[in-house]
Amino acid sequence: MLRDIYTSLQNEMVAKLLASRTAIGHSSEKGDATEGDWVEWFNEYLPKRYCVNKAFVVDSEDNISEQIDIVIYDAQYSHLVFRHQGTRYIPAESVYAVFEVKQELNKYNLDYAGDKVESVRKLKRTSVPIRHIGGLNPPNQPHFIPAGILTVSSIWKDPLGATFKKNVLSLKKNKSLQCGCVIQDGAFNINENKKIAINNKEQSLVCFFFDLLLQLQAIGTVTAIDIKAYAQRINQGGTSI
Repeated sequence: MLRDIYTSLQNEMVAKLLASRTAIGHSSEKGDATEGDWVEWFNEYLPKRYCVNKAFVVDSEDNISEQIDIVIYDAQYSHLVFRHQGTRYIPAESVYAVFEVKQELNKYNLDYAGDKVESVRKLKRTSVPIRHIGGLNPPNQPHFIPAGILTVSSIWKDPLGATFKKNVLSLKKNKSLQCGCVIQDGAFNINENKKIAINNKEQSLVCFFFDLLLQLQAIGTVTAIDIKAYAQRINQGGTSI
């Protein structure tokens, strides 16, 4: 029964992504539609402690990432997320994971995804003690931000074979990808020892989702934002805070 439910879920997502791919001719509009499909899917099935949107990521030193297709961020403690003219800006401390969305898996798109995630990972993340009813917990160490790529298909004859593995493992640490879903061809997960696990196309979406949940579970909760650091940056030239 459970297998049938998840197979149905996968088939539904495949149909939606393929519809966006075939029905929309312009490449940028096609990309926007595919990103929207993924954002909707994540928001539907991830626990409600997480929010998912396309966004820029910013830090307390006035640095900003490239625009990220999928940002998974904290839903409860992200006090400084704001939206301006339809664009979201999310503080680096709130980010759990990031993903790039493309139509196809190829070397160019892997490298492009690596560049995008590096622009997030190099941002400064503050951390302050957390006060609770029992006292004060020390600041958390910011976690390494998991990243990945989401595509419909792969250009390679062996979609997630030797060529894919060579290219994805060539990405340096700050550009590295930990997981991904090529929805017509399979899913992958890369552990800290650079061992790659490949799942078949019939369960690509479900296997990817479980891998992601495990990574999010391992992170626990993001660091508590030093709101004063952001306030001081905004208030430069004014009175002290």
